Amino acid sequence: MTARILIVEDEIFVAMELEAILEDLGHQPVGIAPDLASAERYYDQPLDLALVDLNLRDGLTGPQIGERLDANGVPVVFITANPRQLGEGIAGTIGVISKPTDAATVAAAVRYVLARRSGEKVSPPAALTLFPRAIAQG
Repeated sequence: MTARILIVEDEIFVAMELEAILEDLGHQPVGIAPDLASAERYYDQPLDLALVDLNLRDGLTGPQIGERLDANGVPVVFITANPRQLGEGIAGTIGVISKPTDAATVAAAVRYVLARRSGEKVSPPAALTLFPRAIAQG
């Protein structure tokens, strides 16, 4: 299955690396949003997953973006160097991967979320910290 995945990241080299990882996995990165205004353009598009950083070009807007995407039915995984800023998590979102990360970690998290979304019973990869609500739904 080719998934449509949004990247919300303001560091262009990190965003381009994520884009390359997703393409190597056979998925379609639909865009790179470096801030809230850019992310808003994707809210009404059909998305299978969003990878969201917390601190973006316009400040700590990643959580707000994650909440809005979740409200539209899009699974959200945060990728951040500051996972503690999420506390127990953002309502509805799946979990967090700590930066720096690597291709294998991102690939494992993407596979997990997409399998779970299709109804498969799968175990989360070790590097993906699930939020309590995601565990309860899982």
